[in-house]
Amino acid sequence: MSGHSKWSTIKRKKGANDAQRAKIFTKIAREIIVAVKAGGPDPDNNSSLKDAIAKARANNMPSDNINRTIKKAAGDTDGDNYESVTYEGYGPAGVAVIVDALTDNRNRTAADVRHAFDKNGGNMGQTGCVSFMFDRKGVIVIAAEDGDDIDEEAVTMDALEAGAEDLEVDENIVEITTDPNEMGAVRDMLAAKYPVSSAEVSMVPQTMTQLTDEAQIAAMTKLLDMLEDNDDVQNVYHNWDIEE
Repeated sequence: MSGHSKWSTIKRKKGANDAQRAKIFTKIAREIIVAVKAGGPDPDNNSSLKDAIAKARANNMPSDNINRTIKKAAGDTDGDNYESVTYEGYGPAGVAVIVDALTDNRNRTAADVRHAFDKNGGNMGQTGCVSFMFDRKGVIVIAAEDGDDIDEEAVTMDALEAGAEDLEVDENIVEITTDPNEMGAVRDMLAAKYPVSSAEVSMVPQTMTQLTDEAQIAAMTKLLDMLEDNDDVQNVYHNWDIEE
């Protein structure tokens, strides 16, 4: 297996206060709406919806909210119409940043994302300017329940048998990478035996960039905060090696 992963530092843990939780639910609801409109309301026949529902549950989104969103999307032919847009750019000191958005107004979202880059010492680039530095992978995280230990040998064998490409264990947290097209199947097989805390297709950086200048660290932190707080932004990926 490969060496220690930086994934835990890529997607920062933020306080799950009520306002933050509501924002997360709003973003996931958009994913559900887009999935339903693209492939129908039955998760058994719509892998994108199945993945979105799993993400909602992993973030403790109430079942009533999930079902209500699915029903609304299935019966709404003229309402919310979101399109997927990806932006790429550089943060301070050339940190590579990818921004995935679901928007009903491309001009508004592009302006907001560009403003976040410009205001914090970065710049938005052309499509493809940094994506070559990332690999699209399924990333599944298993986190042991309080007081429990993970049997590293058992989970390794089970993950590989399920079709995982790689696996890393660090203090009872297991990070599994898969082919993006196999992520759902691997997740379902592992969830039958282990507490899967998250599973999603993500952009994983090939190399990391360290920042040592305090001003650059502050600017990069603010850039990520501005992007993640934008309602249109679904995911932000970067190769900043955040020191915990």
